[in-house]
Amino acid sequence: MKKISVPEDGASALFGVHDENLKSLEKSLGLRIVSRGEELLVDGAPDQVEQLENIFAQLSGLAKEGYRLSAGDLRVALRLIRQDPDVSLKDYFVDAVIYPAKGKRIMPRSLHQRAYLRAMDKHDIVFGIGPAGTGKTYLAVAMAVSAFNQKKVGRIILARPAVEAGEKLGFLPGDLQEKINPYLRPLYDALYDMMDSEKVARLVERGAIEIAPIAFMRGRTLNNSFIILDEAQNTTSEQMKMFLTRIGFGSKAVVTGDITQIDLPSGKTSGLVESRKILDGISGIGFVHFDATDVVRHPLVRSIVRAYERNRVTTGPKPISQVKKGSE
Repeated sequence: MKKISVPEDGASALFGVHDENLKSLEKSLGLRIVSRGEELLVDGAPDQVEQLENIFAQLSGLAKEGYRLSAGDLRVALRLIRQDPDVSLKDYFVDAVIYPAKGKRIMPRSLHQRAYLRAMDKHDIVFGIGPAGTGKTYLAVAMAVSAFNQKKVGRIILARPAVEAGEKLGFLPGDLQEKINPYLRPLYDALYDMMDSEKVARLVERGAIEIAPIAFMRGRTLNNSFIILDEAQNTTSEQMKMFLTRIGFGSKAVVTGDITQIDLPSGKTSGLVESRKILDGISGIGFVHFDATDVVRHPLVRSIVRAYERNRVTTGPKPISQVKKGSE
């Protein structure tokens, strides 16, 4: 059996309650792991043992530099090293961290999430395309809140198409805000996870944060803003062009969507699908494609996404993971 040293500080946090994380590693890597204080006794295939040794060597290095290890770090590290055996965990756990609010720390949990954050830093317009649970909207909102708090922008604008109601909301009960809120709730949820709800309410009242259906963007020029268009697969060609041409000076725009979940009426072209063909290669615009390996929700979500992708391979268009990836 191979002996692997573990960090002196934070080992119990890494291992989880009743060593549940070690048990998960055993199952994932096909290893037998026995914990002996500050050492692990590991038995299994040499390449898998080497992978585990790499994980703990890098985590130990981070701990020595003052990084505080947590229960989720082990699983994130395993995902990253599986995606890229040469990955530097410091690049993810320290260098790429976003602090959208005091005490709130958000880090990329996959290679594509890291590429997404880099793209948002580098480009004025970024498209994040991929399945549910990959962090497309959440990371975009985190970047928006961080930019706002650092006074890089003066306003956050979050938009979604209200496709289920065809943007004709008059038949729904309540006033205008009550009619559109169900379609915008996921954007509020992401904001509330990063900012106090009372602060969000004050900023909405001041107009510093605006959450509205995409139709409300028509005819405007949006300067000094961080603008996010969510669920963009449900925009029409006309709506996508209208949105992209609203962007003014000092603004960034992020467009997110899942091209496998288009709810537009039959015969309508998705503005997101069309934009990949029209805008690919334009300087200042970045495309990042996510796949099932980026899913950070319940493990079953990843399995569900993969099952649907396999079905699309045999019955329909290619899955996102097989589509040619654009630039960062």
